[in-house]
Amino acid sequence: MAIHLKITNSSEVVSSNSSTWFANLTPFFNRKPVEDEVINRIIKQLSSEGIEGEISAVKDFEVKNKNVSWSTFQIRYTKTF
Repeated sequence: MAIHLKITNSSEVVSSNSSTWFANLTPFFNRKPVEDEVINRIIKQLSSEGIEGEISAVKDFEVKNKNVSWSTFQIRYTKTF
């Protein structure tokens, strides 16, 4: 089974936790820490329910409607829980 999760408001999340200037300065770089934190929270929640598995952070992978496309698909990392 696979689940696709796309975070579209990472800059807003960072700006609410830091200065707006910093969030506007580095919107691309802010996405990774937000995604990493979401993954950690998903792992924590699933583990507390007794679910075991793995989750991967990927880049350059896009889902539109029911179509999947990629340019230079890369797995940033995979965590087993």
